[in-house]
Formats: sequence, C-alpha cells, structure tokens
Amino acid sequence: MDETIETGPMRAGTPWHVWVVGVLALLWNTFGAYDYIMSKTGNRDYLASMMEPVGVTVDDAIAYMNAMPLWANIGWGLGVWGAVAGSLLVLLRSRFAFHAFVVSLIGLVLGTFHQLSSPMPGMTDTTTPMIFTAVIFVITLLLIWYTRRQSANGVLR
Repeated sequence: MDETIETGPMRAGTPWHVWVVGVLALLWNTFGAYDYIMSKTGNRDYLASMMEPVGVTVDDAIAYMNAMPLWANIGWGLGVWGAVAGSLLVLLRSRFAFHAFVVSLIGLVLGTFHQLSSPMPGMTDTTTPMIFTAVIFVITLLLIWYTRRQSANGVLR
C-alpha cells in the first residue's frame, strides 16, 4: 500500500523578476515616502529644492499643504504608503501586494484630482509635475497588472 502525505499545494519557485520588480518598486516608492515625510514635516531645504524650480516659494508650498482638505491628505497618504506596502509585499511574495497597489492607485486618483482642481499658487511651470504624475500612474498600473498576474500564476500567495 502506497501512502502519501499531503503537504498542501506546491509553492511555485520564485522567478528572478519578482526580486527585480520588488527591489525597483521599493526604491521608486521609497522616494515617494521620503517626499511625503519631508513635505509633511515642512523641511525647508527639501521643499526649496523641489518647489523653487517651478516658481513656488517654500512658504507658499507649506501654506498650500497645510490648507489641503482632509480627503486630499488621506489620498496622498494612501498613495504613498500603499505603494511602499505593495513593494514590500512583492518581496514577501504576498498576493496582498495587488490590494496594496490598488489602494495606492485610489490615493493617487484622489491626490491628482486635488492637484488638478486646486493647483499650487505661484506655480509657473506645471509640465514637469504633470509628466511626473503621469509616470507615477503608469508605474502604479504596471505594478497592479504585474501583481495580479503573479498572483494568478501562484508566485504571490
């Protein structure tokens, strides 16, 4: 009589691209977290380096961020921290990475809506921020697609 012990479903091996995508996503999204922290703490040197090239003074940038409505602040936080969580969850091979990136996308939509409906006063050039926002959207959508696909393939569990 042949007895087999069932150990549960076989776990797929970790393809090399999971590590590449996870590390690159974490590096990319860590900058978003850094920007969030520097902006929320009102780091004047950081804000000067980011805002003065587009014609906004540090004081105007701080006043704008302090006046952001609660929903826009929540959106910004969800966008940033959802992306960081998603990146870490990819490295942990968790299917919940997909959910974290969807939360990040929701936050990004809220933040972009605020950015478009209430532009920062004094901004002389919106081209660079809008291109950067578009790049963030593309990367977020690609990460959602990637994590959904890897979940379906059994790589993320």
